Amino acid sequence: MNPNIDKLKPYPFERLKDLKTGITPKTDKHHIPLSIGEPRHTPPQFICDELTAQQANIGGYPPTKGLAELRISIANWLINRFQLDKSTIDSERNILPVSGTREALFAIAQATVDRKTDPIVVMPNPFYQIYEGAALLAGAQPWFQNTTAQTSYLPDFDAVPESVWLRCQLIYICSPGNPTGAIIDAATLTKLLTLSEKYDFIIASDECYSEIYFDEQNPPVGLLQVAHQIGLKDYKRCVVFHSLSKRSNVPGIRSGFVAGDASFLDKFLLYRTYHGCGTPSFIQLASKLAWEDETHVIDNRALYRKKFKAVLDILKPVLDVKQPDAGFYLWPKTPIDDTVFARELFAQQNVTVLPGSYLSREAHGINPGQGYVRIALVASLEECIDAAQRIRSFVSSLA
Repeated sequence: MNPNIDKLKPYPFERLKDLKTGITPKTDKHHIPLSIGEPRHTPPQFICDELTAQQANIGGYPPTKGLAELRISIANWLINRFQLDKSTIDSERNILPVSGTREALFAIAQATVDRKTDPIVVMPNPFYQIYEGAALLAGAQPWFQNTTAQTSYLPDFDAVPESVWLRCQLIYICSPGNPTGAIIDAATLTKLLTLSEKYDFIIASDECYSEIYFDEQNPPVGLLQVAHQIGLKDYKRCVVFHSLSKRSNVPGIRSGFVAGDASFLDKFLLYRTYHGCGTPSFIQLASKLAWEDETHVIDNRALYRKKFKAVLDILKPVLDVKQPDAGFYLWPKTPIDDTVFARELFAQQNVTVLPGSYLSREAHGINPGQGYVRIALVASLEECIDAAQRIRSFVSSLA
């Protein structure tokens, strides 16, 4: 066995399951799970119809590189969404469909890291745990950047020692962030691009929440967009990850893409050819339609806006909580220990949230997720309102 498997920590939801073991909620109210970032809005009917219509395509192996028509649709979406020159995005060289960004975020570390050189992989803290597992199994040392209220929940690249940059081969960033929803601005991304050129590391930008935001006239900026703005039109060392799971409410089809540096993606495609993870063709054809339509995405954002307004109106009087920059999570401070908060909320109100400490690691003297919980507003508007009222009742009982 790979000895690094023993370095893997239990996944947050395994820990949450253990936390709830033996507890029978006192309430007769139905369970409302707000712990997992799994969208439960109704998927667009046209995607479902296309999946059915393309059933004949289950008879052949899908190309690892993806269908040409899907890559063209993705390229067009990237160009329009992030204001890129058409000449800089080649669907043959800059785009690679993947079976969900989770596996691609994991795979990039395996393809990038040279374990013979004492490598470091930098990542935010709190974080999506795939980053840590990917680094460990690639033979690298994770280095955590604490993102706290003091840093506006953003990574402070100036605070990273040069000794870390000298060993860094890959950095994960997440914007909008999971769990905080913080957006990394253009100036900060420019600074990171300068560091990447100086120290020669790959930037893996997880942008899976980029299409859930609140101001239709001000979408979150992306890594390729900033690279393009500063003249880095070959997107050297830049790799971005996008998914239909959150954007289109279809997490079950596991469909996303990787885009950016053509020379890197050429090697990454070679790795994935051996990995054997081509997305089924019928899913690719349905995904093509999803990337070509914005109406359902606009409607999706409108529903999240309604949920945030309703829930925040209920919770603000009793919790230290605010609307995030983007995404569908709330990240409130808890008046008691976050694990106790989550356990007792479940026991008393039959609502499940995720302790923030389960999304973080002790680093540089603190666990930056401690004292917070992540609340995923993925349920229906009615259930989110019901859950918020139950959370308010629970918090009020602590006074």
